[in-house]
Amino acid sequence: MCANSITRGTLADGREFFYFADAGGHGRGRSGAGGGAGGGALRAPADRRTLDGRGPAGELRFDALTGEWVAIAAHRQSRTHLPPAEECPLCPSTPERRSEIPAPDYDVVVFENRFPSLGPDLGHLPEQPAWGSRVPAFGRCEVVSFTPDHAGSFAGLGEARARTVVEAWAVRTAALSALPGIRQVFPFENRGAEIGVTLHHPHGQIYAYPYLPPRAAVLAAAARKYYDDAGRRDTLTGSLLRAERTDGSRMVLEGRHFSAYVPFAARWPLEVHLVPHRQVPDLAALHGDERDELAQLYLDLLRRLDALYPTPTPYIAAWQQAPLDKVLRPAGYLHLQLTSPRRAADKLKYLAGSEAAMGAFINDTTPEEVAARLRGAGATSSTAGTEGSAL
Repeated sequence: MCANSITRGTLADGREFFYFADAGGHGRGRSGAGGGAGGGALRAPADRRTLDGRGPAGELRFDALTGEWVAIAAHRQSRTHLPPAEECPLCPSTPERRSEIPAPDYDVVVFENRFPSLGPDLGHLPEQPAWGSRVPAFGRCEVVSFTPDHAGSFAGLGEARARTVVEAWAVRTAALSALPGIRQVFPFENRGAEIGVTLHHPHGQIYAYPYLPPRAAVLAAAARKYYDDAGRRDTLTGSLLRAERTDGSRMVLEGRHFSAYVPFAARWPLEVHLVPHRQVPDLAALHGDERDELAQLYLDLLRRLDALYPTPTPYIAAWQQAPLDKVLRPAGYLHLQLTSPRRAADKLKYLAGSEAAMGAFINDTTPEEVAARLRGAGATSSTAGTEGSAL
């Protein structure tokens, strides 16, 4: 596949943004662009809004009871919340209305969040925090807009556009991983008002944390223990992938480079893991053929999810990447954890006493039955051009 061109710009308040053009496209999001993705002057349109300078970062406070950091981001109370389409900040700018995207059209764009939970300051957290420890909320939060079209979802993208999003995730993962003080880079998508999205426009986010988040820490510790116990010759995620493929009852689809399955001990009513066949720490480490297939199979998976019910299914797509910690990273293994609280057409699972207070999940569905339904959904979902096969 031809390379995607990338154009960097700066918004009126100093935030960075990056246009990613579809491979073989026309470089939308650039001034003076023409011809193919490599043609034209790589100059981003100017942001002609008048914006105040960026405010100070929020706080990170140390919770001595759990040993975890908590972001205090009161400035996010004023962020945009489910605006009408004509006021959407992710739609392209027009002469009548300027948005967060200065260009009149674009393919995929990534920019620093105007209301970040983390950042814009960068730095290192104290090594031995205690009760009362507070520091600026170091880190970075970026928004990834998948399309200039306000309606729709990731599942409605074409393969070329999905591939551009994968490229954006990979490029930004590499860039954010190189920032001082960053310990974990987390691309994700919240889809659906039931999940808590504040913008309907199809988009995701990337968080760069200055600490290892609790869930990532649990996964990393388990991975490192297995890696050490195996004499550093095997990985936990790799062994689970082999076990699921051998068993077969929870497999959803398989490709040349990736496979998807409902995990044996799924926590959520709908949960699927999409895993590369070789160990890589993050999206940036995938080679071109793997990125191509990832775009195809991810679309297939999301379309299967939406084919289960008459209405779109809310979900969280969480890309679990290896921590940047030099001890934990060798055992890390990139994979997607796609989860939804939807347990029936008209019912959601809410995290109440056992889950929210104790972290003890109780699943209302069986992984085998969910996997069978997702396999069957492949016949009714739009999967044209997908190389993966349903089992």
